[in-house]
Amino acid sequence: MRNFLVKTLAPYCQFVAEAAEAEAAGALLAERHFDVMILDNMMPGRKGIDWLAEQRSKGGFTDTIMVTAFADLETAIEAMRAGAADFVLKPFRSNQLLNAVRRCIQMAQLRRENMLLRRELESADIGRRRRHQLIGSSPAIVAVRETLSRIKDVTTPVLITGASGTGKEVAARHLHAASNRAGMPFVPINCAAIPSDMIEIELFGHVPGAFPGAKGPREGLLPSAQGGTVFLDEVTELDASAQSALLRVLDDGIVRPVGTERTIQLDLRFVLATSKWLEQEVAEGRFREDLLFRINVVEIRMPPLAKRETDVVELAELFLTEIAARLGLPPLEIDAAARAAMLRYDWPGNIRELRNFIERSLIFGRFPLETLAPVSQDGDQIEPLDQVERRLILRALEAVGGNRSEAARRLGVSRKTIDRKCTAWGI
Repeated sequence: MRNFLVKTLAPYCQFVAEAAEAEAAGALLAERHFDVMILDNMMPGRKGIDWLAEQRSKGGFTDTIMVTAFADLETAIEAMRAGAADFVLKPFRSNQLLNAVRRCIQMAQLRRENMLLRRELESADIGRRRRHQLIGSSPAIVAVRETLSRIKDVTTPVLITGASGTGKEVAARHLHAASNRAGMPFVPINCAAIPSDMIEIELFGHVPGAFPGAKGPREGLLPSAQGGTVFLDEVTELDASAQSALLRVLDDGIVRPVGTERTIQLDLRFVLATSKWLEQEVAEGRFREDLLFRINVVEIRMPPLAKRETDVVELAELFLTEIAARLGLPPLEIDAAARAAMLRYDWPGNIRELRNFIERSLIFGRFPLETLAPVSQDGDQIEPLDQVERRLILRALEAVGGNRSEAARRLGVSRKTIDRKCTAWGI
């Protein structure tokens, strides 16, 4: 029977193993994670139902198809209570078994997607669309896209750095969507939002009774992303214990649910992000140096919005369309004065500040340009000449409502100069 099952399943599976008795099966399960287990109820020494219930109590997550020659209702109920996902009666045809395996895998994927979608709906900002696209045509963002395209299919961990609000998660989603893992889960995890005493439980999962209140087993966020991409945001917020656990996962790709000795082999792509300088965190003893070396193979630094030139206007137009549709408000038109004010402003809060500005503008029906005051500069700081020129011309255009001739007259330059500069800046 085992020989028949192996030959039937081998063409459709990446790996098939067999065991003649419960002890041998337990040893195989301890060595690696299996997606599906086909279990005969009548085994040497003990019943399959009893052994399955024992495995579940120890933290086994493998979906199990119970095979039996006895079609009584009581056996079926016992099998389901023990944790069986499906039930196949002897004698059976090969297509019946293959269909049962297919159902198990599909149900596991649906459960995983359902859990991840619920979690993402709970944490996602309302109205955020196109989160898997890096919007913009500035040289700074084009360079980021080119780097992401170059590394999209490698399994090396990627470190994304940059100030808060620069779009680190969007870059991670862009990378996932362009990769050969695009059809698999993308799991964002905000390390700063999970209590330090719960981080390993959330990441690795747990078995019943692993801690007070753990009534049933739960698959961790890392196993739930099997085959896909895990995005660890603000990775510097992990405590020393969690950093050590993460380093082990990155090194050997294995996790152990809390409360069990059973390990799960993972196939994941890790993308990590931080808004802090990791070298300084290491120097001050808050981040492991060996973990830094492990994750800092490929670093992508997200440019601040002030360095992305006309991307400000492109993003503003996107936010206007999306937020107006969500709030049911009429969209606003970005006139020359608003365009100049947005381009002049430094946006210290980056894309997040721009989005809030657009939402506030839609609510009040106008752009509050008075809030876009120039960011104060350090008196000893020397700006490049082109930045000073850009700021002065945009401020002049804003003051005269976009009238280029009047702006040129006030600045003492020709209209052609203003036109040439505006064309270069995309306004």
